[in-house]
Amino acid sequence: MKEGNNEKSRLKDSPDENVQTNQYSSISPPASPEAQDEPFSTYFEDKVAIPEDVSQVFSFRKLWAFTGPGFLMSIAYLDPGNIESDLQSGAKAGFKLLWILLGATIIGLLLQRLAARLGVVTGMHLAEVCNRQYPAVPRVILWMMVELAIIGSDMQEVIGCAIALNLLSMGSIPLWAGVLITITDTFVFLFLDKYGLRKLEAFFGFLITVMALSFGYEYVLVKPNQGELLKGMFIPYCADCGPVQLEQAVGIVGAVIMPHNIYLHSALVKSRDIDRKNKNEVKEANKYFFIEATIALFISFLINVFVVAVFAQAFFNKTNNDMNQMCNETGSQHTDLFPQNNETLQVDIYKGGVVLGCFFGPAALYIWAIGILAAGQSSTMTGTYSGQFVMEGFLNLRWSRFARVLLTRSIAITPTLLVAIFQDVQHLTGMNDFLNVLQSMQLPFALIPILTFTSMTSIMNDFANGMVWKISGGVVILVVCAINIYFVVVYVTALNSVLLYVLAAVLSVAYLCFVVYLAWHCLVALGVSCLDFGSRMQLSRHTDIYLLSDMDADTLDER
Repeated sequence: MKEGNNEKSRLKDSPDENVQTNQYSSISPPASPEAQDEPFSTYFEDKVAIPEDVSQVFSFRKLWAFTGPGFLMSIAYLDPGNIESDLQSGAKAGFKLLWILLGATIIGLLLQRLAARLGVVTGMHLAEVCNRQYPAVPRVILWMMVELAIIGSDMQEVIGCAIALNLLSMGSIPLWAGVLITITDTFVFLFLDKYGLRKLEAFFGFLITVMALSFGYEYVLVKPNQGELLKGMFIPYCADCGPVQLEQAVGIVGAVIMPHNIYLHSALVKSRDIDRKNKNEVKEANKYFFIEATIALFISFLINVFVVAVFAQAFFNKTNNDMNQMCNETGSQHTDLFPQNNETLQVDIYKGGVVLGCFFGPAALYIWAIGILAAGQSSTMTGTYSGQFVMEGFLNLRWSRFARVLLTRSIAITPTLLVAIFQDVQHLTGMNDFLNVLQSMQLPFALIPILTFTSMTSIMNDFANGMVWKISGGVVILVVCAINIYFVVVYVTALNSVLLYVLAAVLSVAYLCFVVYLAWHCLVALGVSCLDFGSRMQLSRHTDIYLLSDMDADTLDER
């Protein structure tokens, strides 16, 4: 161990001497990383031990030990923004876009696989690797972009909880009060891991179960047409679809694949006790984490299907007049939400609960609200974890745990409270559209780095992406980014303001320049060596040194 430490010191002091480098290490590290007196801590203070069972190819005991991070990650696929996208998809397109939801979930699984592998192999999450690999200015810009995505997601989640509380209290709890309640109880729940990490993961499992039971109840109550459901899920075609359905399809992809979730998953896998010096253990961990993520995302997909199917069966092609008449007949106090005209029904998570109550009784409304509350509360907590991992990784913070929680919560509290105070609960759809666009714009700042770093042998060694993964990953990321850019363009063109057009044009130029910068590095990592030119080659020799300096001495000796 001591000899390994001396070797690390020698490498830091003499970076130009006797350094073995890989072909590609062209992203420059921080100029002068400070010596760390204590290891860079994750949010979780304890690690789950993995049982020894070498006699079996597959072990349920080991799968159970690895179960947790994937389910916490899957909650981002069930946040209020996703639920709203689901119900709008059902109301606007019926069952016809279920195949888009299925495809987006599969793409999300492949991207989560890359995130988990990065965390397992390196022992560092994506924000930490970005901190050590990108120069200072791009690193700060990247952090700001990811923080914007987290804030946008957090606003949807907190307001989703506030809407659920408003529905459960029949309007007695205003939106701003619901926001304060959500923020307060999130602080309480976040410290559950002081009683053990497995207890915290069990609590998240309980919230996912509440969502499954709540939305499953609505599914059984409505009795969707199973033939149409299967047809919409497995036949990639949308008959008689127009611009409205196309925009909704794009919105589904943007809602499912969330940038901060890539950072989150790469950090959560660090909670398992894995010997990274042992190649077989790392390989085994990658296998079990992928199996767990597949199960978790399958469950989240089923819950999303429940929501789409309920609104596709009951409210597809319904008009405001239909809703107004039904709510009048049942004596609902929310009749004024639906003007007396023949325009197609527009729903969000608030109106969704109201129309369920009008058609299927008060129980349907309350159970819907309970499901939304569980979705919002769980995703708010995981969003807070994401914020801490991102801030700790990019900024290399050494603050106390409470200070980190307080700061990451405060960043999202201010804009959320302002919206809650000045915006009516019945008119939040426009804000949600803006937040979806905001998150869609941040996708390249997670997808490009994760493909870049998992393709570098200097970081991943034998676990670097092969040619098939490099090509397929590049195509998937290109398609996802293109879809979301289309979503942004559609949103901006609907603003009908010359000033906003000019502002959007200026921001777009800066945005595209930074995306091109990240894509340039990514292409070099993927093997496009003709782009690796200029003075950047002089920096290539140092990347491995700084990566090694953050690993333990035994790992250095092994390498």
